[in-house]
Amino acid sequence: MAQVEATTERIISADPATVFDALADYENVRSKILPVHFSEYEVREGGDGEGTLVHWKLQATSKRIRDCLLEVTEPSDGRLVEKDRNSSMVTTWTVTPAGDGASRAVVSTVWNGAGGIGGFFERTFAPKGLGRIYDAVLANLAAEVEKK
Repeated sequence: MAQVEATTERIISADPATVFDALADYENVRSKILPVHFSEYEVREGGDGEGTLVHWKLQATSKRIRDCLLEVTEPSDGRLVEKDRNSSMVTTWTVTPAGDGASRAVVSTVWNGAGGIGGFFERTFAPKGLGRIYDAVLANLAAEVEKK
């Protein structure tokens, strides 16, 4: 089993605190910025950053649906980590300054991929597909925080 990683980033025209606070707001903002690939969204504990427990289903392809139950931590400034209790998947959101009133938002997801030929295809195609999904999340995040 090899580790698979998908990473994407976006410059957002809002200060880092605003971007981070929006990302960490699972109660109000997060459900609004998720594209159609996410369903059955439910905050089960908390709702604002550290200590949040959130559920959703992620449909990466027509046949590949992950049932995710994510524990949220904030290990250091500008990072939000979502660890899936149902798999090896870990998603890290990092928000840093990117010049005058702007932020760089980076999302990186890693998981233990399958072995064999299935694993080859997963390592080849899954990062691109997940990158497109998270690019949509970041675009929606930008639209949400830039309108304020």
